[in-house]
This record gives sequence, C-alpha cells and structure tokens, in this order.
Amino acid sequence: MQLKPMPGFLAALLISAGLPIHADGGDVTLPMSRQLLMKRNLEGDQGTSPEVRVIRVNFPTGFKTPLHTHDAQGPRYVIKGRLRVEDHGKTDVYGPGDTFWETGEAMTIESIGGSDAEMIIFEVAAHKD
Repeated sequence: MQLKPMPGFLAALLISAGLPIHADGGDVTLPMSRQLLMKRNLEGDQGTSPEVRVIRVNFPTGFKTPLHTHDAQGPRYVIKGRLRVEDHGKTDVYGPGDTFWETGEAMTIESIGGSDAEMIIFEVAAHKD
C-alpha cells in the first residue's frame, strides 16, 4: 500500500479526528491521538497574525504515520518512547528528552521503541479560523 503526501492541514484534521484516510489499496485508520494543548494568536490583526500552537501527539507501539506535511516547521520534543523520524530525506531516531527540528517537508514518524511514544509539537503558523 502506497500512501501519498497530503497537505498539512488535511493530515492534521484527519489525525485529530481519528478518521480513516484513503490510500492506494484501501482505507487506513490512524490509531494515534493528537491533543491541542494551547493555541494563541500573536499580537496583530486576527486575519493576518500568526498563531502559536502546542500539540501533544501519542503514537502506539509500531505505528508509522503516512507520508505527510505540517503547516509549519518547528521544534519537537519527545516525552517518552523512541521515534524514527524521516524528514526531507534524512532519518534519525529520538528518545525521551530529545528535541528535533521538523522542516515542514514530506515526512513520516514511526514508534520503534517497543512501547507507546509521545511528543510535543511547537509551531507558529498562519492563523486558522
């Protein structure tokens, strides 16, 4: 089954809603959870000011995300577990206490540590209504 890159806003919506996505060969249900911890507009006009978001993401053991992008690049902080991150052609493994920079390019993340993994996403992106 080949998963195709999807726009960041669509991937985020599908992941946060826990809905199945369609990929070559059938539907795929994403068993991960995503929780918005904080969202705040930076000072300025609501229509154009950037928005800061802090998001907690849980990855079940062995789960790998489909190839996807996010609305913004930014730092990620691993709370528990081990994650293999393939981002913009580069692969690294991160564990508890590690931070990494997500480029905003097509990427996947896989929980490889034999237990569930959890990370925090920090991003500054265009304001969403």
